[in-house]
Amino acid sequence: MKNRGISILVVDDEREIVRVLQRSLNTYGYTVFTASTGEEAIEKLAQHRPDLLLLDLLLPGMSGLDVCRQVRATSNVPIIVLSVKNTERDKVEALDLGADDYVAKPFGTKEVLARVRVVLRRVIQPPRGIEPKFEAGPLSVDFARRSVQIDGQEVALTPTEYDLLKVFITHRGKILTRQMLLSEVWGANAHVKAHSLHVYVAQLRQKIEPISGRPRFILTVPSVGYRFTDEIVHEESHETVQQS
Repeated sequence: MKNRGISILVVDDEREIVRVLQRSLNTYGYTVFTASTGEEAIEKLAQHRPDLLLLDLLLPGMSGLDVCRQVRATSNVPIIVLSVKNTERDKVEALDLGADDYVAKPFGTKEVLARVRVVLRRVIQPPRGIEPKFEAGPLSVDFARRSVQIDGQEVALTPTEYDLLKVFITHRGKILTRQMLLSEVWGANAHVKAHSLHVYVAQLRQKIEPISGRPRFILTVPSVGYRFTDEIVHEESHETVQQS
């Protein structure tokens, strides 16, 4: 099947839910691993390196939120939360911790499968117009594995930071206005994220720029926006580079 080779870790302490999800995902060609506790989920993630994590929040021992927090410290693996906790506050907390999507219980398997396809399509397929792998100086991005490295060392980006980096690389060399970036990364919700753009750019710079305070990749275009460059930045050009 077309999904063969893509693996998913299902983390839930309700056996019936795990059984139903495993059967449905297997039917569509996904390889499925399972865990019933947060601690076991961490072990399975390290052991199998799945392409996606389906995570319940209410787990015995380590909570789903704690799992999400710990995973995001070291990995960019996509996370879809499955939970009976369905308030706006719960969703915001999970998304702020790095979850890519949130599905409330009870749910239909068709909905979960659709969410899985959307997330995998966004994070596994490389952006249009660029190769599956991108390299520039110390920076290396493998879009197929959603892996970002600096000097061969893995860099843990949040989903938003990763999406922002993809947009920069896709349009490298071009000047991107703040509104363009907001539309590309946040889409219809851009109007409520405008105040956060400079924060995400600063966080991304801190993680991928070799020298703090002297951007080599993400350059600020005063009063306009930003430009991503994969060319060598000469020393004299640093005088015109500004932080956001």
